[in-house]
Formats: sequence, C-alpha cells, structure tokens
Amino acid sequence: MEGKWPGVAQKILAVDDDPKILKILQHTLRKEGFEVSTAASGEEALQKVGQAPPDLVILDIMMPGMDGYETFQRLKAQHEMPVIILSARSDEVDRVVGFRMGVDDYQTKPFSPTELALRVKAILRRVGEPEERGKSVLKFGDLTMDYSKRLVLHKNNKIELTPKEFEVLWLMASNPNKVFSKTHLLDKVWDSAYYGDDNTVTVHIRRIREKLEENPSNPLYVKTVWGIGYKFEY
Repeated sequence: MEGKWPGVAQKILAVDDDPKILKILQHTLRKEGFEVSTAASGEEALQKVGQAPPDLVILDIMMPGMDGYETFQRLKAQHEMPVIILSARSDEVDRVVGFRMGVDDYQTKPFSPTELALRVKAILRRVGEPEERGKSVLKFGDLTMDYSKRLVLHKNNKIELTPKEFEVLWLMASNPNKVFSKTHLLDKVWDSAYYGDDNTVTVHIRRIREKLEENPSNPLYVKTVWGIGYKFEY
C-alpha cells in the first residue's frame, strides 16, 4: 500500500509482549504492502516512535510494566497518529475507557488478522481523505479547524479534543447543515458496526459541546435533529 507519496509504504508499529502475535501481525500486514516494525513493551514503543513516527500503531493493552493505556497517552503526547487497541478483555467498560481516551479502534483477542488489516486500511484511508481533497482548513466565524494539525480554535482559544471527538466534529463541519444519523457517524468515524451502540456517538457529541459551545444546553454549532441525529449548523 502506498503512503502519501507514490511508492512509499505506510509504516505500522505493532506493540505486543506476545512474539506470536507480533509475527502474525508482521506477516499479515506486510502481505498488504505495509512496512511493519514491532515492539515488545511500551517503553520500546516510545523509543521507536521517537526515532521514526509510524503512520499507525497497533497496541496491546495487557503488557507487563507500562500497560497499553499509559503507553497510548505517552505516544499521543509525542506524535499525532491513529491507534488501534488490542485486548484480551472484551468488557464494555474497557472499550468505553479506550474510546474516551481517543483510540481509533478496539479489537478483542482472538482477532481475525484479515479483518484487522482491513480496519488499518480504512483508518489510514479516512485520515488521508481531507488532505487528498485539498481541504484541510475550515473556518466558520470565530471557529477555525485545521485537519493537518488536528487543531480547533474558537475565539482564538485552543479547544482540546480527543482524536475521535475531532473526527466527529470535522466530518459534520465539512458538511454544514447536513443531518447525520448516529449509525452514519458510527460507520464513518469508527469504521465498524461494533459497536452497534449509538451511545458512543451520544457521549462524543456531549463532550464536544462541553468543550466547544459556550452554552452546551443550547448549542450554536452542533445541533440535535430530534429523531434523526445531529448536524453542524452555520
């Protein structure tokens, strides 16, 4: 698979303390044309990202020493990149925690290597879309969004959004006044029916309003269309 420039393979970092899992990920993703490096711990992952930031990270949660959640937070502090979580735990609480932190996808073990490769492609395709369309900055009065920098400014104040919150807001702001159902937002932003749980969208919309809107109960930008979904109004 080509990266941002023709002939350049996109780089994946797989992080897991199980060498068998790493071998499976390497084999599957290399067959799909990715350049794959591996790390057996959170500490090693941070070191490799510092040396050569990848286009996407696949990160195990249950690791000795620095666990996946701490590793995720420290990775995000270094570089902005999509992250897919791998976990042997399938509890809804774990998934919710992950998504609230801003992970891009959550896969439970055992997983299908082929499906995971498809999810990787979908996320990288989505991340690349705005720049490929030549549209990376949106302005609406006092609100400015810069996709390449993942930056949101409102009245010159920086709004701190998680990666998923940014994706939801960007998708709607790129299509002002278009109504998005919760199912549509799940499909576009999470690239999966996982979830079939539209409460994920409700939580993200609420958090976006709390951070962006001066009066979240009477929002200026992110409006509810009762019985249908949400829209960005301007």
